[in-house]
Amino acid sequence: MRQIPVDTNGATLMVAQPPQTKMRDKRNGVIATDTDTGHTLVTVDVLFVMNGNAEVVTVTVTEPDISGELAMGTPIAITGLVARPWENEFNGQKRHGISFRAIAITSLAQAPAKPKAA
Repeated sequence: MRQIPVDTNGATLMVAQPPQTKMRDKRNGVIATDTDTGHTLVTVDVLFVMNGNAEVVTVTVTEPDISGELAMGTPIAITGLVARPWENEFNGQKRHGISFRAIAITSLAQAPAKPKAA
């Protein structure tokens, strides 16, 4: 499958929607897993802001490759982001789009400061 590296240098990235388990078959409740590792796949909606433009993109990553709390609005770093064009046909209707996959998503939020002892 063709992969196009996505450069995130200079972009502001933050969580638009926290991680959700990715479903392979929503009707039957089948959870999507990585074919190489068997780990559960999750999706994170990411606000990608660069050069005055903002887009929300859904990024897929394996569950163990998420670091830190990813609540809405949390600044993040994305490692190894690639875009994958896709196309399929169902009942004579052609569909196409771009999916995004990452090696890891890491929270950049500062841990709360510990209170000082008096």
